[in-house]
Amino acid sequence: MDNSLKVEEVNSLYIMELFHGRTSAFKDFALSILPYFILLAKDKDKKIGILTATSGDTGKAALEGFKNLKDTFIIVFYPTDGVSPIQKYQMLTQEGTNVYAIGIKGNFDQAQSALKDAFNDKELRDFLESKNILLSSANSINIGRLVPQIVYYFYAYYDLVKKSKIKDGEEINVAVPTGNFGNILAAYLAKVMGLNIGNFIVASNKNNVLTDFFNSGIYNANREFYKTNSPSMDILISSNLERLLYLKAPEELNSYMESLKNNGTYKISDECKKSLKEFKGYYAEDDEALQIIKKYYKNFNYLCDTHTAVCIKAVEDYLKENDDNRKILLASTASFYKFPASIGKALNISGSDDFNIIEKINKITNIPIPENLKNLDKKDILQNIVIDKEYIKKEIMKILGDNDEN
Repeated sequence: MDNSLKVEEVNSLYIMELFHGRTSAFKDFALSILPYFILLAKDKDKKIGILTATSGDTGKAALEGFKNLKDTFIIVFYPTDGVSPIQKYQMLTQEGTNVYAIGIKGNFDQAQSALKDAFNDKELRDFLESKNILLSSANSINIGRLVPQIVYYFYAYYDLVKKSKIKDGEEINVAVPTGNFGNILAAYLAKVMGLNIGNFIVASNKNNVLTDFFNSGIYNANREFYKTNSPSMDILISSNLERLLYLKAPEELNSYMESLKNNGTYKISDECKKSLKEFKGYYAEDDEALQIIKKYYKNFNYLCDTHTAVCIKAVEDYLKENDDNRKILLASTASFYKFPASIGKALNISGSDDFNIIEKINKITNIPIPENLKNLDKKDILQNIVIDKEYIKKEIMKILGDNDEN
């Protein structure tokens, strides 16, 4: 754990670096242990088919976590143009006898929606039951994904106590870059379990449906979808927000979700909105994220990825609007080496391709390239299937059906 989670003090922020795991993303914490939760829970004579949609980091972390695991098969669906080139290469070069990375012509919301439909599809369930296969997910719709994430908020808090940065019991704020609301929901669950957290700063990119929601009480997914330089947050249907609303207003939840399904929007009650007052929504444009990256490297010798930069900008805006001197724990979710084009643009580093820029960033900064990202372009492409989103169900049946006898 000491090598996987580090808390760095930068410009009076406590940046919780969650990207030192085997795929350089915060998802490694949960997806290193989730496969074993599932193995323990399943019937001995059953096989498990893991279905996962990814906006970037979940895919590789899930593929790596389930790789070669007995009696399991994992299929990851990713938007072909909705992840960074490095994230895509991580999935395309994935090794393993039971792993499949499938590109879809669409965005993450469409992939996630198609997978949710698959879990409720009777024909698919009956087909897989005949093959003795149960379906599960490595996405945060599986509560087993969120449980390990709760832990690192406690760990980071008491790391700060141990270093005498805060006193035991001192209230802090937490800031998280988020699209699907899973990581920040884990922080909220930590608070429910007793961790002394005050406000939650919800940081979004230009796909700022969450910012608007927490400021207005209206969730409206009927808006333009933007491809940004923080692609893991390019999401308009924030799945885990449903869980928060269940905790806050369970009797109202069904009407909200029905309205979202039928109309793409819903408005929460005044009472529900008041119960969410600890959540503060802010967002940053692409150019603002790049400015943060440049500023923090120039002024503090600290280099962060685009998602973390979005979160830092959100914190800056929060502090401008609020007289709040509580310490802030900020979740940094991915290595900046996964987004070299954006880092290069921020630092005025150009190159022939992403891999060339990675080498130049390394040479200029002397910050080591994570082992899992070294020479990624020289590895064999093992996963090269691309389909239209309408064929997701057919592809699931084909892959899991073919693996029935394995």
